[in-house]
Amino acid sequence: MSGVSYYTEEGLKKLKEELAHLEQVERPRVSQEIADARDKGDLSENAEYHAAKEEQSLLEFKIAKLKNVVASARVIDESQLDTSKILIHSVVKIKNTANGMEFSYTLVADSETDVRNGKLSVNSPIGKGLLGKKVGEIAEIKVPNGIMKFEIMEISR
Repeated sequence: MSGVSYYTEEGLKKLKEELAHLEQVERPRVSQEIADARDKGDLSENAEYHAAKEEQSLLEFKIAKLKNVVASARVIDESQLDTSKILIHSVVKIKNTANGMEFSYTLVADSETDVRNGKLSVNSPIGKGLLGKKVGEIAEIKVPNGIMKFEIMEISR
């Protein structure tokens, strides 16, 4: 089993809903596709059957992976977290020291990542580089283009 991941109640609820959808809607649909394709005759030359079996294999892998994530997920009580340093679920305002651009991100678990909406994975290079930093500190983060420096402007929940 993989390590523990921390989620908001909303994030864990979404994971469980996705798992239920895969098990209760997608799995029966794929099984029906296999049965329909099987009824069409010779399985050795039946492309529909082989495609449905492949889809079933991928679906079962996805279900198993999601079950593992849900099993190792923990909900964080954000009221108990230290706001003096950056932790998972921190809302962070940072400034790129090279060009002065400011960004605001919420650090979240991998499956909750949504960069367009300001949700950055704690396991991304920037997320890892920000963890544990305090307001006023400079985070030096190695990215594919070199090293970026970000000043921590604000931390909130």
